[in-house]
Amino acid sequence: MEHASQFKPAPGIYGDLLNTSTNGTNVFDSSKADGKSANLVFQTSLAVILSIITLATTLSNAFVIATISQSRKLHTPANFLIASLAVTDLLVSILVMPICVLYTVSQTWSLGQIICDLWLSSDITCCTASILHLCVIALDRYWAITDPVEYSKKRTPARAAGMVATAWVIAISISLPPLFWRQVKADEVTSCSVNTDHIFYTIYSTFGAFYIPTLLLIALYGRIYVEARKRILKQSPKKTGKRLTSAHLITNSPGSTTPLNYRTKETSYSETSSPTSANQVKVTVSDALLEKKRISAARERKATKTLGIILGAYIVCWLPFFIYTLLVPICTSCIFHPELFDFFTWLGYLNSLINPIIYTMSNEDFKKAFHKLLRFNCCRS
Repeated sequence: MEHASQFKPAPGIYGDLLNTSTNGTNVFDSSKADGKSANLVFQTSLAVILSIITLATTLSNAFVIATISQSRKLHTPANFLIASLAVTDLLVSILVMPICVLYTVSQTWSLGQIICDLWLSSDITCCTASILHLCVIALDRYWAITDPVEYSKKRTPARAAGMVATAWVIAISISLPPLFWRQVKADEVTSCSVNTDHIFYTIYSTFGAFYIPTLLLIALYGRIYVEARKRILKQSPKKTGKRLTSAHLITNSPGSTTPLNYRTKETSYSETSSPTSANQVKVTVSDALLEKKRISAARERKATKTLGIILGAYIVCWLPFFIYTLLVPICTSCIFHPELFDFFTWLGYLNSLINPIIYTMSNEDFKKAFHKLLRFNCCRS
């Protein structure tokens, strides 16, 4: 014991082996510490990024709801559907995404079985309702453009509320079944996910929440684009005509004569009279055919761009997740990585951030009301 602090490795091969072992342990400890440090940096960065996405989703949808509620001009059944979509996406950002940030970063569940069941039910219900709201909005626009006269009589807030209620009923019917076969575990719960052993439920839920709505969206927006193009082209005249575009009255000094000038593309003449005041009227006439063709082309481009963005964003955000979800119970020999599932999940959540941008920024009335609300809040602060 008294010579233990003065111990030195014996010379020769045994001493060399002891030195090598000690150095190897130090290198291993150093590598382990570096690995923990890098993992901590990664988790912190991931938590910050996901928290920013969650906060941005909450704020953007809250602004949409506030803008529609504050502007009387936006109190229409169509905008009521957009506001309902914003409420649904707001619920995703409040009830689902914050808990998912914690679960994704820590990679372990620490909130217990009851919170797990509530979180999964909220996740399935709100995300499915968000997707079905896109179908409801597409259906409303389809009826409005294919049968504008009759549907304008039926397009009431009560009808819009019925469509929203139907979307929520379908979403709840998809989220409820897993609660009936959940297994209460005696030991501590370390993971929280939907049981994929029931393949029939997986098929039912994925087709009800995504594949059938996606086919409906593609069919509806395809018909909307075709009908919109037909209506725009029908408005174009078959031959060249002229249209009055502007007229300006200019008052000169009193007591002079009144020259009235008429100008067209081909001719111009004037009339002179002698009232007590002098006025000059300038009339500008343009070719209506060229004007309407230009407007039609602009409308077609805008419609194509908007429909492309709507369908493209929706499919890019949700298609990978639902393909992955459908393959897990079917392909038993496939290797699935949890990190890939987390990425696809957050890609789907990202659609709740994109929705308020697409469905509102393409509306001029909404943009004006949104800017007015921002100016009002800035003046108050």
